[in-house]
Amino acid sequence: MTVNPTASAAAEVGRICSRNVVAIGPDEDLTKAAHLMRTAHVGFLVVQDGSGPKRKVVGVLTDRDIVVAVVAREIDPKTLRVSDVMTRDPVMVSENFTVDVALSFMREAAVRRMPIIRGDNELVGVLSLDDVVDKIAQQLGAVASAYRGELRVERSVRP
Repeated sequence: MTVNPTASAAAEVGRICSRNVVAIGPDEDLTKAAHLMRTAHVGFLVVQDGSGPKRKVVGVLTDRDIVVAVVAREIDPKTLRVSDVMTRDPVMVSENFTVDVALSFMREAAVRRMPIIRGDNELVGVLSLDDVVDKIAQQLGAVASAYRGELRVERSVRP
């Protein structure tokens, strides 16, 4: 068996992040954002500015942002725009960063999800802790399979 010494053992976030991203513009009504979250069954929107394929990530909006900044303060959401509530300049990492590096940024910023970008803030996807847990579960499954394979080979070679 040949092992490629240049292949990285660390997963790149661009390979495991979700590419199904729900985005909204900063000038949209906050109620539109809430409706979008509900219909898309998500609690996290990437806020992008500009038009076309080169839209830039300028913020993120979570369902918690809406609850804490608007509902809990009894502000009428119909009077607000996404830009009034969103987190500006969110923590983001390039698609070729390792999961370990991304997790360190997430831990430092105390976030569970973050946009993954390439180039000049061009959105690639969103990395969530769920994506990381799924990857770890796959790796643990591979470890368990290796153990089972070892036992199977041992039994057949040395009955």
